[in-house]
Formats: sequence, structure tokens, C-alpha cells
Amino acid sequence: MDKLVGTPWTTRDGQVVPGTDDVKLYSNDAVNLNAVYLYADLLGSTKLARDFRPETAGKVIRASLRTASTIIKRQGGEIRSYDGDRVMGIFIGDSKNSSAVKAALQINAAMQEIVQLALYTKLPHLERDGFVPRMSVGIASGEAFIARAGVRDSSDLVSIGRAPNVAAKLSDIREPGQYRTYITADVYKMLNEASKLSEGVDMWEARNAEVGGEQMRIYRSSYRWSL
Repeated sequence: MDKLVGTPWTTRDGQVVPGTDDVKLYSNDAVNLNAVYLYADLLGSTKLARDFRPETAGKVIRASLRTASTIIKRQGGEIRSYDGDRVMGIFIGDSKNSSAVKAALQINAAMQEIVQLALYTKLPHLERDGFVPRMSVGIASGEAFIARAGVRDSSDLVSIGRAPNVAAKLSDIREPGQYRTYITADVYKMLNEASKLSEGVDMWEARNAEVGGEQMRIYRSSYRWSL
């Protein structure tokens, strides 16, 4: 513990999203990364665990996570964490904000047009008992401090900073209606026209909200982006 806490950090600026093997475990190695973080979180997981068999819940979670992960990868994001029914993607590069938003809107489309159809066809009791498969997505941008935590053979990367924290909190928002995607004002300001407008209409609605105990300007959307 003295070595862990007492050893200074050795940090470098990242040009790519690091993998676990790119960050040393015991030498306080770390990477500074300017990135966009996306968290996609399955809605209704409490009802899923309470009202359905584990085998059914497992199929819903796997279908949802696989769908979200595939879309994140196709839009240039890197998967760096799974946590129960949540997946985290990291985007870098010149179009990172727009790419992350496109992924989020495609996840919304895929959950309604692909995942729900497949689950209701194979597991009709989901529809009968009122479970609707949806994911809430939160997106935030900024600097992150990436380190490796754990012990040998049981370690993983952790992202420390405002961007991953806010993105996770945004994915926790639960509102009535069709809103499924939440982004910060900084992300909104960097969107290209295709990720901001649909037939000339802004797809995003601005509002003030408390996120993690902080009042901030965020944008929400109910739009879907076809795959």
C-alpha cells in the first residue's frame, strides 16, 4: 500500500484509446485522454430481475449489450467496460462527438426495431407481462485520466474524470415519454449538422437538470437513427 500510494504517477498523453495491456499495473502508469464517453444502460432491469426467470433476463441483457456494443464499434468507439446491464464506449478523433451521438441514436432505433422484435418473437411472455426493452444513453466529453486497477490476473482499466462520471450519471436519467439520449452542452456544441438536425429540425431539446448533485445544461432527444 505504501508503494501504491507513495509512487508518483507516470503519465503520457494518449493518441489512441489504451487497452489493458497498454497501461502497467504496478508502476502507477496512466494515460491522459481527450475523449467522448458513452454509457448505454438497460432500462427496467429491476423489473426484469424481479418478474422474470434468470434465463429470460440473461437473454434480454445479452441481446441489449451485444446490440449496443456492435453499434459503438461500428461508429468508431472502443468498448472498455461492462457493468451488469451497462456498457461504456470511448470515442476519440475529430468527429468523436458526432460519432458518439450517431451511435446513441442508432442504439435507440435498434432497441425498438430489432431487439424488441426478436425478444417478443422468441419470448412472448416479455410483451405479455409488459417489459419493453430500451436503453438510456448518456454522453459527455473532456479529459480523462486512465489507470489500471486491481491485482495480477484480475485487473482492468478505470477512467477517472468529469467526462466518464457525467456520462454515467446521464445514462441514469429516467423520464416518462420517449427520451432516451442525453448529452452535455459541450457535446451538443461540437455536433455536425447531420447529428444535430433532422430535415432542418433540431433533434435536441435543451433543459437544465441536476446531474450528480450539480446543476447543468443538458440536451435530450427522442430521435432514432436508422441502421
